[in-house]
Amino acid sequence: MSSCPDAATARYASHVLRLAVLEAALISLAWGTLRPAAAQDAPAFAPGMISHMQNMEQFKDVDHGLQPTPPVIPRFEVDPDPSGAVATFQPNGATFTFNNAFFQNLGTNGRTCFTCHQPQTGWTVSAASVAERFVASGGSDPIFRIVDGATCPSDDVSTPAAKQAAYKLLTEKGLIRIGLPLPAGVQFAVTAVDDPYDCNTNPVTGLTSTTTGIVSTYRRPLPATNLGFLSTIMWDGREPSLTSQANDATLGHAQAATPPSAAQLAEIVAFESGLFTAQDIDNQAGYLAAAGATGGPVALSLQLPNFFIGVNDPFGNNPTHASFTSQIFDLFQPWLASGPVGYVAARESIARGEEVFNNTVISITGVAGINDVLNVQTFSGSCGTCHDTPNVGNHSVKAPLDIGIADAGAKAPPVLDISGLPVFTLKCMAGPLAGNVYQVTDPGRATISGLCQDIGKLKGPILRGLASRAPYFHNGSAATLTDVVNFYDQRFKIGFTDQEKTDLVNFLNSL
Repeated sequence: MSSCPDAATARYASHVLRLAVLEAALISLAWGTLRPAAAQDAPAFAPGMISHMQNMEQFKDVDHGLQPTPPVIPRFEVDPDPSGAVATFQPNGATFTFNNAFFQNLGTNGRTCFTCHQPQTGWTVSAASVAERFVASGGSDPIFRIVDGATCPSDDVSTPAAKQAAYKLLTEKGLIRIGLPLPAGVQFAVTAVDDPYDCNTNPVTGLTSTTTGIVSTYRRPLPATNLGFLSTIMWDGREPSLTSQANDATLGHAQAATPPSAAQLAEIVAFESGLFTAQDIDNQAGYLAAAGATGGPVALSLQLPNFFIGVNDPFGNNPTHASFTSQIFDLFQPWLASGPVGYVAARESIARGEEVFNNTVISITGVAGINDVLNVQTFSGSCGTCHDTPNVGNHSVKAPLDIGIADAGAKAPPVLDISGLPVFTLKCMAGPLAGNVYQVTDPGRATISGLCQDIGKLKGPILRGLASRAPYFHNGSAATLTDVVNFYDQRFKIGFTDQEKTDLVNFLNSL
């Protein structure tokens, strides 16, 4: 049978494509009446974001094709990573991908959820993995779509060299462009933008005035695993539920012409909610669940029944729950003084790093979301102040914080690499912070709330599976976990010794 379509088939395909484009336009104009029941509670930002991403179809992708996908995700999957191996455990059994919506092409650009959420990189992507995919596919892999994979949808992708330039933030830092509309009544004005890609400054793709239009920032995709421990969805907390997130991602990142069905959304949420991922093997220490330790994803899955929002709230907002403890992790305590020959030194280092994480006293200053909310200049805290969920490491309550990672200009964070990111100058025009001026690479939650007090605020991610998904922080500004530790050491003047830094990095790599 010939693989070439006849003329009638080609005409039919062209007709279907035109109808799909028309339907997408109608959906963006009539979002409120056409969205499915599962999306009726869509957040305020969603229609503007989705309309923008679908409007970006005016910039045509030169590449097409489907997402390479394995036939099955086994109940227990182990994949090598730079520090050893990361593993994913599905308590409910293996998943066959051919009939699961998470792996299906529900959009128009060849993407699936699996495009940006794969097990070998902790159900997100690493910069190294994306770079490998670029080389292997010549930049045609579905992750390389100009709507958000490129620095701007208007980028030239007509040649291999042009593609390499367009997708450099994705291949070098694992960053996806997030285009969000400024909300009505925003308290601040974007008085200046230093944008090397002209995406924010071009009214077709970006801002239309100092208080209207699309703000494009560049962020790491968050892992689609361990989701039962979440207290906040997305870096800026913009999604109210995993269902709305799946809906908006399909309409936006996959540029779907129609919303996914309620059944498809439920299937996506059920699959990703059934994943538990953690480092399973360390190159030097061996199996992380050996000799009494409880590393790995199976032990992690057993933590979920004990989790609830506010389980270990450092600010004591729920008096009915137990008081806060800084002893967040107890995975490797048995390794403090014992282990098989050959593994002793590595295992003891990991265990010491856990002690450093739990016991280091940190004088927290200048953190919006802590010092201003508590009205204290200095708060005596620990790593667990911002990573309090037991044996998981994210915040167990909604607590967007600004620790300075998004800062630019004179306040640019130490150690971190923010080169290649746009810099926004924001002037507060209303509210208690009126008159204040900020320079940031990402307005953070302020793009959603419109409030000056939320400028630069973002959530902390779950700390499991870190070794598989470099670089770190929302903007990929820390290339390694050593950079992460050095940032905190300098930002909060902790005074770690070289041994403490080494031990802490080894511990973080073992999560």
